[in-house]
Amino acid sequence: MQTMIDAGVNLTSSQFDKDRADVVLRAKSQHISNMLLIGCDLASSDDSLALAQTYQLVSTAGIHPHDAKDAPDDFIAHITRLASSPHVVAIGECGLDFNRDFSPRDTQERICSAQFALAQQLNMPAYIHERDAHDRMKGLLSEHQLTGVLHCFTGDQQALKFYLDYGLMIGITGWVCDERRGQQLRDLIKYIPNDRLLIETDAPYLLPRTLSPKPKSRRNEPAYLPAVAEQIALLKNTDRESIAMCSSSNFNALFMAKPQSNI
Repeated sequence: MQTMIDAGVNLTSSQFDKDRADVVLRAKSQHISNMLLIGCDLASSDDSLALAQTYQLVSTAGIHPHDAKDAPDDFIAHITRLASSPHVVAIGECGLDFNRDFSPRDTQERICSAQFALAQQLNMPAYIHERDAHDRMKGLLSEHQLTGVLHCFTGDQQALKFYLDYGLMIGITGWVCDERRGQQLRDLIKYIPNDRLLIETDAPYLLPRTLSPKPKSRRNEPAYLPAVAEQIALLKNTDRESIAMCSSSNFNALFMAKPQSNI
C-alpha cells in the first residue's frame, strides 16, 4: 500500500493526552509515514517540537490568529529559536480568522505579517490559516514572497484561484468528506492540480463523515487520513494511491528540503 503523509495534526491537543503514543502507532499501522505537528501558540509550538523529536516527525512554529492577542513582545525571537531545529519545517500556523474574531483583526494582521516576514527571511514555508478573510489575506500575501500551504482550505473558487496563482499548496481535510457543509469544496477539488495538493486530517478536528463504521468517539486522528484521500480520489476520478503519492511528493518538496540531519 502507498504510504501517506498527514500534512496537519494537532497532536498537542488535550484530546490526545490519554493515548498520544497509541495514536502515533495507529497512524503507522495505516501506512502514515510522517506527520506535520502544528504549533498554534508558543507553548504548543514548543510541545510540537518536543513530540516531533520524540516520534521522529516534523513540526511548525507559530501563532494562530485566535491566539494573536496573547502574543508576547518577543514572539518572533521565540519562533526563530524554534525554527533553528531541523524538526521545525514551517512558520505557523499563522494567518487571519474573521469568522471567529477571537483576536482583534488589526492584531491578527500585525502578528500574521510579522510571521510572513520571518518565513521570508528564513526562506521557510508558511503554514497559513484563512477563514472569511480572503481579501485581507490577499493583501498581506502580496506584500511578501512566500512558499507554503493554505491549510484546511474551505474558500470559494476566487480564493482558490488566487492561492494557486500565488504559488501555494492547498491543504484538504475531512471537510471534503462532509456532504452537508463541504459541497463547495467538493465542487472545487477538480480545479486543484495534483502537484499542488496536500492531504491532512487537522486531527482531532474534522472527523471524516464517510468513515464506515464510524468511530465511537467524534475525535479525528491521523489513522483516518486514508478516508480523505479516498474522497479526493473519487472526486478526481482516480485512485487513492495516486492521491497519496502526489500529496507525499508535494509535502517532501515543500517541507523536507530543509536539512534534516538530526531526524
